[in-house]
Amino acid sequence: MDYLKKTFRWFGPEFGVTLSDIKQLGVEGIVAACQKVPIGEVWPSETIATLKSEIVAHGMEWAVVESVNIHSAIKYGLPERDTYIANYIQTLKNLAEKGIYDVCYNFMQLIDWTRTDLDFILPTGASALRYSPISAAAFDLFILERENAKESYTKEVYDETKTYFNGLTDFGKRKLEESILSGMPGSRKLIALEDFKANHATVLKISKKQLQDNLSYFLNAVIPEAEKIGVRMAIHPDDPPFSVFGVPRIVSNYEEIKFLLECCPSPSNGLTFCSGSLGASANNDLVKIIDDFGDKIHFIHLRNVMREEDGSFYEADHLNGSVPIEKVMKAIIKQQQLRKKTGNGIISIPMRPDHGHVLLDDKRRQNAFYSGYSLIGRAMGLAQLTGLEKGIREGLQV
Repeated sequence: MDYLKKTFRWFGPEFGVTLSDIKQLGVEGIVAACQKVPIGEVWPSETIATLKSEIVAHGMEWAVVESVNIHSAIKYGLPERDTYIANYIQTLKNLAEKGIYDVCYNFMQLIDWTRTDLDFILPTGASALRYSPISAAAFDLFILERENAKESYTKEVYDETKTYFNGLTDFGKRKLEESILSGMPGSRKLIALEDFKANHATVLKISKKQLQDNLSYFLNAVIPEAEKIGVRMAIHPDDPPFSVFGVPRIVSNYEEIKFLLECCPSPSNGLTFCSGSLGASANNDLVKIIDDFGDKIHFIHLRNVMREEDGSFYEADHLNGSVPIEKVMKAIIKQQQLRKKTGNGIISIPMRPDHGHVLLDDKRRQNAFYSGYSLIGRAMGLAQLTGLEKGIREGLQV
């Protein structure tokens, strides 16, 4: 059977999870990056080789790069973007020379993802990541102090937000600020609020169309070179998949995915299908996205979210939430069947359990790992997803 390739994201031993830990989970591949190379610089071949050797020494492969981050000059269409695009292409070449061909990246303008609570306590006693629109509005209005932000909200929402913010203690306000400014996986360093404000002010001057044009410019420069060397680029959806702090989204729904895939048609221009990011919006039909763009899915993140009536969501158990995970898995397996029949695309698509609850012994070392990337919570998610996949395959007799 051509199962999904089980992978696990690793940020390095300083983040509380070792390769020896991961090896015990039975995964085939590691999802990693050269975290210490500054964004925009070329990843040296020697640095890539050292990291790959460390992974291979533990009996696993470096299956996917996540992420080769994109410099803001590219995202914002600044004059110096061509220099950074050239660096990006050279990094892809260096990766390919070491036998690493799958690259996940994102085009999010401010931070990699936005959550307002990194330690939301569940009824079980475990904790999860959570997003609250009222908390996000409080940051927008009273911490970020975005110009004309008040006009973005109804009077009812503004009044509720003001009451909520005024009710927070100084510690609560600081916790909210830190939760939002920590959205850069692989780093414990908070984004400085003043830097965030400056970056945010720049982004607000750029229209959605211009951001899409900037993405298209990047793809049409990089993808032809990636195709020559066999690299598969897989863009990650925006998280959450709706505007936050007045910033437009450009990879958040069916039409936006369609745009980015069609603006530069190529087998190397593909998608990281993230059920949690896309599933945070009830407007996204995840099965349709798989069915229609399945041949362009190069990497898969599977997790679940529980959406709430007020627009909040928290990261639920991998098998239980608002995402119809059984239908999602079935659609993915059918896509694999189609690939096997047509010979088009990698059948054993890399998949990793995305994020995880903090529970059991992980609570004792919670400060060691990056939020959302606990060991036991993700291990439990991997076990659940593996069982789900096996059960569906048996039912389909594939």
